[in-house]
Amino acid sequence: MTKEFSRASRVSEQIHRELSEMIRLLKDPRHAAKMSLVTLTGVEVTPDYAHAKVFYTTLADDAQRGEVDHGLKHSASFLRRELGRRIRIHHIPELHFVYDASVDRGMRLSQLIDEAVKADQSRKDE
Repeated sequence: MTKEFSRASRVSEQIHRELSEMIRLLKDPRHAAKMSLVTLTGVEVTPDYAHAKVFYTTLADDAQRGEVDHGLKHSASFLRRELGRRIRIHHIPELHFVYDASVDRGMRLSQLIDEAVKADQSRKDE
C-alpha cells in the first residue's frame, strides 16, 4: 500500500512540474498573456491514472478568471499530448483544471485578521 501511495505521489509531482513548465512556455497568443498569471497548486491523480485534477490559482481578477479557465480547458488536450512526450507512464491521464480558491480564502482571512488587529489597536489608543 505504501508503494502505491509513493508512486502516485511521484507521478502527481512529475505531472505538476511538467505542466507548470509547459504552461509557463505556452505560445498560444490567445491565451499566453493570461497563462503567465497562472500558478499550479497541486495535482491529484486517480488510482488508475485515467484522470488528473490539476488545481490552479491566478492573479487575474474575477472577470479574467473565466478566460483563464477557458484557456486552460481549451489547452488541456495539447498539454496532455505534450505531457505524454515528457513522462513515461502507460496511460497519460485526462487533465481536468480546477480553480483553487484556498489562496483567495487565505488572503481574505489575513485581511480580516489585519482589520481586527487595527480595531483592537484603535480601542487601546482611545
